[in-house]
Amino acid sequence: QVQLQESGPGLVKPSQTLSLTCTVSGGSITTNYYYWSWIRQPPGKGLEWMGAIAYSGSTYYSPSLKSRTSISRDTSKNQFTLQLSSVTPEDTAIYYCAAKYYQPSRDPGEYDYWGQGTQVTVSS
Repeated sequence: QVQLQESGPGLVKPSQTLSLTCTVSGGSITTNYYYWSWIRQPPGKGLEWMGAIAYSGSTYYSPSLKSRTSISRDTSKNQFTLQLSSVTPEDTAIYYCAAKYYQPSRDPGEYDYWGQGTQVTVSS
């Protein structure tokens, strides 16, 4: 059973870069046809897919966030990382890492495995 766990700072100042890591257990992030994503939920709003990194290392980003988002991986640690630059209070949200099989998707409802989520607040 694949398990995911987010980690990172809970408070980030405006204009700084938010950095979160997802540690995966029970499976390898290089396993064929798995896609590893970051998804967030601002307070009072729905889930928003931010981007993904594939088993191959290819990356996919939401058009609305592409200019500020970078997703990378460390295969030796079985981790993948989100960096979101130039954050504002509007980036305050619960951030989840998630995984699905076979095809990348922008629909959070299609993801099979989820971390518990981590609250990130952007405030000075």
